[in-house]
Amino acid sequence: MGSAASAAAPPPPPPAQPHMAAPPYGAGLAGILPPKPDGEEEGKKKEVEKVDYLNLPCPVPFEEIQREALMSLKPELFEGLRFDFTKGLNQKFSLSHSVFMGSLEVPSQSTETIKVPTSHYEFGANFIDPKLILVGRVLTDGRLNARVKCDLTDDLTMKINAQLTHEPHYSQGMFNFDYKGTDYRAQFQIGNNAFYGANYIQSVTPNLSMGTEIFWLGHQRKSGIGFASRYNSDKMVGTLQVASTGIVALSYVQKVSEKVSLASDFIYNHMSRDVTSSFGYDYMLRQCRLRGKIDSNGVVAAYLEERLNMGVNFLLSAEIDHSKKNYKFGFGMTVGE
Repeated sequence: MGSAASAAAPPPPPPAQPHMAAPPYGAGLAGILPPKPDGEEEGKKKEVEKVDYLNLPCPVPFEEIQREALMSLKPELFEGLRFDFTKGLNQKFSLSHSVFMGSLEVPSQSTETIKVPTSHYEFGANFIDPKLILVGRVLTDGRLNARVKCDLTDDLTMKINAQLTHEPHYSQGMFNFDYKGTDYRAQFQIGNNAFYGANYIQSVTPNLSMGTEIFWLGHQRKSGIGFASRYNSDKMVGTLQVASTGIVALSYVQKVSEKVSLASDFIYNHMSRDVTSSFGYDYMLRQCRLRGKIDSNGVVAAYLEERLNMGVNFLLSAEIDHSKKNYKFGFGMTVGE
């Protein structure tokens, strides 16, 4: 009887659902479509955020538009022995001594490279102040190099570069006036041989900047105009430059990690129909920095800076060009900061 009574008893009622809870398959699209993940909602919120075009960042100077690529693709290669010593006399003034022994390439019409042994000693003096920088160098061959950077105001800077030599028509001088705005930069240049130039670069978006430059060389009756653009983010930098002289240059830098970055460039000369491309790397370790490149002409180069101690660095430089049978090897040391 007990088993029959339990079989005849009705099943228990289903548990009551909360009053505000939505049914698993309710009426309408809300019950049919799956719930949206949180990532989609965050992405839409970012898209809704508007760019404040009246508060864009200030772009890099026009002449430094490819600075990340040049760090990897254009290291300071040298051939021979180099020793640099810098001694600080106080917080603003320091003296430097440099000795170089190596070879100098002489231009020739043949395919073979002609090298002439050379050596020189260089004495320098540096004055560094927050608003004034003075740098001077004197070489044993009679050359004098000077560089001045002076902040006239918070936004206007004057730069002077000069090179004096006893050889006629080889002395040079250049004045630059740089103005830094909130989201743009402008520069005016004037130099010897009736050289005049100007450039302007403007931030278009938080990541994109575009600019132009013009120049006039009075003694040669030549003029030119160029355009450039730069796109940068946290992981990459891409640039494009086009000039009326027939040069088209592109560069790309990818930041793989905090210590490793890869770079590449492409240069096309419309006048000579020359095309050159190169690939480089920049690897920073705890005690050293290694940079190198290889280009489409088969030239392989590497540059190593090893930190031996505080203020003491060891340098190794190498460049190999098998097609021209040109091999350059150098080592050096820098002492002082």
